Amino acid sequence: MAIGDSITEGMEDDSGPNGEYRGFADRLAEHLGTVTPDFRYANLGVRGRRMRHIFGDQLDQTLEWKPDLVTVLAGGNDVLRPGNDLDRLAEHFEWGIRRLRDAGIRVVILSGHDTGWIPVLRYYRGRIAVFSMHMRAVAERTGTEIVDLWALNALTDSRAWSEDRLHLNSTGHQIVAARIADLLGFPMGPRESWTDPWITPPQQLPRILRRRENRRWARQYGVPWVRRRVMGRSSGDGRLPKRPRLEYLHDEATRAEIARAIEEGRSPDAAHSGYPAGDGPAPTSSPSGTKGPDPVD
Repeated sequence: MAIGDSITEGMEDDSGPNGEYRGFADRLAEHLGTVTPDFRYANLGVRGRRMRHIFGDQLDQTLEWKPDLVTVLAGGNDVLRPGNDLDRLAEHFEWGIRRLRDAGIRVVILSGHDTGWIPVLRYYRGRIAVFSMHMRAVAERTGTEIVDLWALNALTDSRAWSEDRLHLNSTGHQIVAARIADLLGFPMGPRESWTDPWITPPQQLPRILRRRENRRWARQYGVPWVRRRVMGRSSGDGRLPKRPRLEYLHDEATRAEIARAIEEGRSPDAAHSGYPAGDGPAPTSSPSGTKGPDPVD
């Protein structure tokens, strides 16, 4: 199962069927579904969700279903609200991770990414770094696996991000999915697929064009984003998870075909994924239940 906010939901990776959002979690799940025929998957991520939601309703649902594996990406929307106490936020995060670990669930934490290259968001870089160190400490104390997105140099390349610079694009989501798959011991390709995915270096615009582009971005995306934060609104208000139940990834016939291919030592056909061949797979995660400490606002 996957729990989290907009990145877990897959925002701006519109490579799914009929242009639907796909994301690192779906890509990872698709991949794991080729090595486990009876693979089931749920994605509870919803844009704008904060710690109190992720380690609230999403956690409760995860604990109820008790999946084998859950990916957790939580805290980003809280960290970006300057008034929030990062130490209290980290305590809430550790409480949620311990609930999952005590239930016998394998957990993969995703830490924050470096925003130093993004105008406006670079001012939050210190807070993101501090909370990411808290997450590393929680992983150490609880014996939990962690994917350090800050350490993924590929994510400091604008080619991994959508035009809004707030969400990963299809390439960025694929990088994250491949990194998690490598950690789990089921690589999605060579290590270079997530360490150095591009053949050419990034294109550098002249300084005057960069400034013009940054002003355009601030008007179109940056200011509206900050305004929503100040007003306490979220783009996810009233939205439900796109894959709310822990269900089989494939139909019965496809599961049988994948099982035969595995038994015969063949690689299952990429067509089973429902996505273009070679485009990579999808993620896994899950939710749970019981009330924890007071929400951090």
